Amino acid sequence: MPTFLRFSEKRGPMPARHFDRGRLRAVRRAAELSQGDVAAGVGVATSSVAGWEADSPTSPDPEKLPALARVLGRDLDDLFPRTGLPDLADLRCDAGLYQKETSAILGTKSAGPVRGAERGERRLKDRYVAPLAAAYGVSEEELLRAQERSIAKAQDAEEETAEEGKAAAGGPPGSLAEKITFLLERSFPGQQKPPSDAEIAEAVDAHAEAHVASAEDVRALRTGEQTDAAPLVLEGLAAFFGVSPMYFQPDDAVARQVYEGLRLLSASRRGAVGRVRARGGAQGLPADVMSIVNDLVDELEQRDSGSR
Repeated sequence: MPTFLRFSEKRGPMPARHFDRGRLRAVRRAAELSQGDVAAGVGVATSSVAGWEADSPTSPDPEKLPALARVLGRDLDDLFPRTGLPDLADLRCDAGLYQKETSAILGTKSAGPVRGAERGERRLKDRYVAPLAAAYGVSEEELLRAQERSIAKAQDAEEETAEEGKAAAGGPPGSLAEKITFLLERSFPGQQKPPSDAEIAEAVDAHAEAHVASAEDVRALRTGEQTDAAPLVLEGLAAFFGVSPMYFQPDDAVARQVYEGLRLLSASRRGAVGRVRARGGAQGLPADVMSIVNDLVDELEQRDSGSR
């Protein structure tokens, strides 16, 4: 089954070379080479070549593809075509070099300079460009263009991760309708049935000790048809849901503090509190509240580990 090889070290996806185990087997047989012959030429065990040709998840490291193409007498791009233009990791793999081997090329104690450049974290120092380009068999201009692709990919991956995080975690509710909906969804999880508009209105009236809201008023606030409410109504809503009246104020910083606390409460109900840590600072919980919350997290984690 055709696969797209990914770089063997842990980092994001790269423009991969297309690896087709069926074609590999056919090309080897056409060249009248045994699996042992190929293994000896590439420097691996015969069982490795057998695994590459079989219907299994194993594939050769990208660094092995140049040697594999040479043994089979085929051009690298023909036998293992690439998707997209090469980045720094691609050039290194096409040279048949593992990352750890680049330290000897650069005269450094570790492969840190190459590792950082391939990850798009920092550019290569000028003095590293010429020896690395020579080792990779490309011009310095080609090496620098590949470096820019690595940096662009890292930036794209970071932006994508940030967007995914925002989508997964959601943002603090902004409008009054969003705040009410958020509380209805988080305060009555699972099989618990949320209250009706009439029940909420009745609770608001009871808190105000006067008729200040009808079921229709609550529905209008919940759906966004009405975007504001009298202070007595907001206080009654806060009392009903068990949150601070500040939650319904337009101050985003205040809303975020309550939001963080509700996330912790929701996580604790799901048994996932150990994966939640309160955030402090301007956009999180106040320092004293954050300390209490994190103490609670530690206590629950210890209690959970002690019950196992």
